[in-house]
Amino acid sequence: MINTKIRWTWATVIFAFLAPQAFGAAESQSDVADKIKADVAGIVAGINAHDVDQATQFDADDIVSMESGRPASNGILEERKGLSEAFHYAPTWKLSLIEETVDVANSGELAIYRSTYNEESVDNGVPMTHRVNFIAEFRRNNKGEFKVVWSVVSSIEKSHKK
Repeated sequence: MINTKIRWTWATVIFAFLAPQAFGAAESQSDVADKIKADVAGIVAGINAHDVDQATQFDADDIVSMESGRPASNGILEERKGLSEAFHYAPTWKLSLIEETVDVANSGELAIYRSTYNEESVDNGVPMTHRVNFIAEFRRNNKGEFKVVWSVVSSIEKSHKK
């Protein structure tokens, strides 16, 4: 009986010291924010390259994605299908960052990414642009990786000649 309590006590002590590192508590909020910004830069690079796999590399399997003017997509398969269709429909579509902010929970387990981007494309030979807001929740999965669990893209203005 005493031996069991000792094992439990040592297990508790070991878990108390190792768990925060395993679940990211050892990272500063600034470190997490930098990681999220780098992840989003990878997503944008994938969109600009029209590479569905790269653009969705940080999406959770059950992601919910909402964008102005279309129904929400539910799950990674719908998200990939929608991006593939967008790449086909708008082969000149590109994004460029205007500004970004990341709010990180004190636990380090989730972060909210907020940004504004220019979306540019060519419509019937005419270069077009407009600004959009992008907001997404990143949450750690059971492997400790950050994944996008939901995102929203909302137009700030109508498309206009560049």
